[in-house]
Parts: sequence; structure tokens; C-alpha cells
Amino acid sequence: MDNKEHWEKVYGTKAPDAVSWYAPHLETSLNLIHQATSNKEVAIIDIGGGEATLVDDLLSEGYKDISVLDISQKAIDVARQRIGKRADTVHWYCADITQATLPQNYFDVWHDRAVFHFLTEEAQRVKYVEQVMRSVKHGGYVIMSTFGPEGPEKCSGLDVVRYDSENLHGQFGKTFKLINSSTELHKTPMGTTQQFLYCFCRME
Repeated sequence: MDNKEHWEKVYGTKAPDAVSWYAPHLETSLNLIHQATSNKEVAIIDIGGGEATLVDDLLSEGYKDISVLDISQKAIDVARQRIGKRADTVHWYCADITQATLPQNYFDVWHDRAVFHFLTEEAQRVKYVEQVMRSVKHGGYVIMSTFGPEGPEKCSGLDVVRYDSENLHGQFGKTFKLINSSTELHKTPMGTTQQFLYCFCRME
């Protein structure tokens, strides 16, 4: 089973609020986006946004240029149906982020909660960083969230890579200035907790 088949099966068999990373509102992510900019005209992309509620909240706050990328068409379809007519104002990309075709030098804010830690091979991570460098404007912001040092070693049956702030920022290199980092204990729908690490960077 390849990556796409795996995630289509996950989203095809579990309710949106039954996956471990579900949260009704991604408050930490929203706060970091607010720190990045108060301009509602900026271009924001949510990597692995699928069924996540970030797009709902960004639309409600009046952001006008939102993109969502996910490897699973089922996840995108769930989000589109939930949002209703407003979904027509969002740019949707069904693609593997390491192979996606995205507009160059376009995005002001790049957000990823819980995709990067699934990239267990160095070649995948290199391609991911290359995508960021191509797609994000100079001076743009990158918000990365992965499992922290005390987070799970597996998720949805797949191995993950856990990071501290130094290691995660190190994947991106000197082009990205680390503004701040923090950890968060996410309470899953199953009642367990997962440690997430957030790194907030600016692309120089």
C-alpha cells in the first residue's frame, strides 16, 4: 500500500473527529498565524490540511487567499462539504507534498501540523524543504508542527520522526530564521495526550 492508498483508507474508515490529531480549533496555529501577519489579503497554505478545521477558522476571520493541500481526496471532500459554498474560494491541492506542483514565490505563510514527521527518509525531507523554498516568499513565515521528543513513535500505523526545536530547525537550514518554538500537549479524542513541537520561522 502506498502513501496515498494508506491515507485514503484512514480517512475513508474514520470520522473526522476520531483521528488522534483532531482538534476542534487549532488555537496554537491560529495564534502563530496572527503573529505572522494581520493582513487578511496574505496567501496562506495549510499542508496536510485535509479534514482539519484551520481553513474554517481562517475563512471566518476573513482571510481571502487560502490553499489546502492533502494527499487524500477523501479528506479534501469532507472539508469541502463541511465548509459549503465557501469552499469555492479555497485553492485545493490533492497531492503528495514532496511531488506537488505549487505556485512559486507565492505564499506568505506556510503551515504544517503533523505532516513533516511522517517523512522518515532524508530524500523526502530534502524535497519538502525544496518545496518550501520555492513556494514561500522571501520574508514569509513557516509554521511547522511535529511530534516532540516525548511524542508518539508511530501514528496511524506509520513510523514517525520526533523532533526537538534544534533538530527540526536544522532540517531547514540557515535560510530560515527561528523566531520561537514551543511544545504543546494535545489531548486526543481517545483521551490520551501527544506532545507536539511548534517551530515558528521566517524565510530570509
